[in-house]
Amino acid sequence: TDIPFKKFLNNIIVIPYMMPSWVMALAWLLIFRNTRTGGAPGMLTVLFGVATPDWLSYGLFPIIICLGLHYYAYSFLLVSGALATINSELEEAGALGGLNRLKILKKITFPLVLPALGSSFVLTFSRSMGTFGTPALLGLPVRFFTIPTQIYASINARNKGDSFVLALVLVVLAAFAIYINSRIIGKRKSFVTMGGKGFRSKPNKLGSFKAPVTILVLIFLLIVIVLPVVLLAWNTFMLLPDDYSWSNLTLHFWTGKSNFSIASGQEGIFRNSSIGGGIINSLKLGVSAAIINAFLGLLIGYAVVRSRGTKISGILEAVSFAPYVFPSIAMGAIYLGMFAHPFGPIPALYGTFYLILLIVIVKNMPFSSRTGISAILQIDKSLEEVAQTEGIPWFTRLRKIIFPLSKSGFFSGMILTFITSMRELSLIILLVTPSTRLLTSIIFAYTDQDMVQHANGVTLILMLIIVSANFTARRFFGTKGLFGIK
Repeated sequence: TDIPFKKFLNNIIVIPYMMPSWVMALAWLLIFRNTRTGGAPGMLTVLFGVATPDWLSYGLFPIIICLGLHYYAYSFLLVSGALATINSELEEAGALGGLNRLKILKKITFPLVLPALGSSFVLTFSRSMGTFGTPALLGLPVRFFTIPTQIYASINARNKGDSFVLALVLVVLAAFAIYINSRIIGKRKSFVTMGGKGFRSKPNKLGSFKAPVTILVLIFLLIVIVLPVVLLAWNTFMLLPDDYSWSNLTLHFWTGKSNFSIASGQEGIFRNSSIGGGIINSLKLGVSAAIINAFLGLLIGYAVVRSRGTKISGILEAVSFAPYVFPSIAMGAIYLGMFAHPFGPIPALYGTFYLILLIVIVKNMPFSSRTGISAILQIDKSLEEVAQTEGIPWFTRLRKIIFPLSKSGFFSGMILTFITSMRELSLIILLVTPSTRLLTSIIFAYTDQDMVQHANGVTLILMLIIVSANFTARRFFGTKGLFGIK
């Protein structure tokens, strides 16, 4: 549409993707928490005296709302991309044929974006099934279990057999969802855009609805992005979590020394050596995984594109995409079983940084390989052929021709892997140990111990690192957006 501030909104709307999925859950607890599980009540109770019911504080309803408000960014990216490729002349032809706006949406627009809708459903469904953080924060206090939280509980109870079975159930469910989506899109009537004229995209005019729609979108973004951050930040300055007076504000949770009467003697965030170690481990993981994944994705893309049509190309592309089928916590449980003990020449990797790095690299391989394939597809093979006839070796061609021309896709794969690695909890929660703790596991531990100020403060630091990395990549490496697209 012709909604104003379009470029600004396109950049802001995808911010929830960069935020950890449990940020909305932490903000939800600050507002709607009740006293059923102990601790301080939420703002609704403290400020207005409203006793929030259990179904609103914990359980299925808040989990659905929080995950929906986090994962909508996936659907936006996929569907907006599909809508941008629809020729406006198709809708105009429908209008000239006497179709009203609703029928144009049903007969023309919806069929063309159905593949994107199906993909967004599968992506959201598989991600939600494997998400651990939000169901743990909003479900475990009232013993509301999902498969990921049940896997975590089984591992803690040393019942690995049940956890592995549940992990396989998650994999089967995710694979089944992808299969159903491919059957629906593949077997139904196919809709494509055909025409010999140039493509034209004309925004639909909102007319008198422009102001109301703009206001509603801005209110939605304030609720989803600004409000959670403001609430988390305010809470980190509150000495008592249920006192919202100015006299209760303090810097203790940021700069204070150990005081056993406050937060079990935990030092302020800037003095806390365990948090500093978590920052270093997280940055080391994010940077290492980003660099390795970007190079592997580029090499896989080169091999797949340059051998397109051969059996090895199809196999390589399928194998690189296979980790997508595995929900995060299920993959973590599988790797725990694989590397908890020595296996032939491979030593036991559990408790080491290398196991966490390995699983993060493998889990992000589908995305880095896709960016690599897209980048290589844009490079004409004749450029390499000319260099090859001049006797230039392959590595030099890669360094002088392939890499410079695919630089944007390379750095897009890097920043995507870095963001995913930094905010990952479900994938690594079963694998971290005190020596390999990351910011995400520290946040979960603080929340589990009801140290909400520390948890919220570390969450803000994590968000600052992720947003700064994304801005730096776009500013200095030339990527146009989160996925390297406009």
